[in-house]
Amino acid sequence: MNRAWGALLIAIGVAAGLVGCDAVTQGGPRIVATTNILGDVAQNVVGDAVEVVTLMPPGADPHSFEISAQEAAMLRDADLIISNGLGLEEGVQHHVDAAVEDGVPTFVAGDHVSVLEFATDDASGPDPHFWTDPARVTELLGPLADAIAEHVPGVDAVALAESAEVYAAQVAELDADLEAAFAALPSERRRLVTNHHVFGYLAERYDFEVIGAVLPSGTTLAAPSASDLEELASAIRDAGVPAIFADSSQPARVAEVLAEEAGVEVEIVSLFTESLSGAGEGAETYLEMMRTNGERIASALR
Repeated sequence: MNRAWGALLIAIGVAAGLVGCDAVTQGGPRIVATTNILGDVAQNVVGDAVEVVTLMPPGADPHSFEISAQEAAMLRDADLIISNGLGLEEGVQHHVDAAVEDGVPTFVAGDHVSVLEFATDDASGPDPHFWTDPARVTELLGPLADAIAEHVPGVDAVALAESAEVYAAQVAELDADLEAAFAALPSERRRLVTNHHVFGYLAERYDFEVIGAVLPSGTTLAAPSASDLEELASAIRDAGVPAIFADSSQPARVAEVLAEEAGVEVEIVSLFTESLSGAGEGAETYLEMMRTNGERIASALR
């Protein structure tokens, strides 16, 4: 193994512990969302009628973030928990399971969308990253509004349904905008290399091919071998891929070393694939996140 590959493997092995920020207790009905993407979607459905607490802070990794004892207690006191499911929230799933055992109602978003299996040799099982296809997000809005109406006291079911329809129209507009942004890309440019396998749904929706990923899995907790990385570098050279898309929550150095080893001119492009950003950083909401990603993907692959 040469020095560059060794440095890359060390970089992958170093992970920062991400702890969810404590939420302010306001009293009254409360929905607790595990991820900030789902928290934003839920807030758009309920508006100001219900407090929506999001456990995952901006810029965090949904696979590895953890929560405090106070936040774990908040889960058990929630009127409704909204989780992604499909194995995404690896660091907090046991807390969600404990709350479910205590009888807290839980809406698992992954149970209400058409789920893809990982279509790669180095990842298996259900792909949890359904939000990269806006049509899948639209699928869950009606069931989400129904779950909130059923379990959260004091909400207006009719108003919830109307709000869900308004947001569904905004998501449909996003879908059309992304399709238009990608329309100019020829088929030989619709090839993606990412930090880990996160774009299966986007690829299916907008006719892309996923060449490979630096982390050989659907989770950021995996680590590649030297042979995995050498194989990916070869695939990048053979496919003429002009860019590697690195998630904003992951070290850019990982993709940079891979690009160096591939021996080709490859741009490293940062995307917001699994987490919303802080204010003013380009991905404060789900709609903004997807538009930013679409613009960056289309620009890098032209």
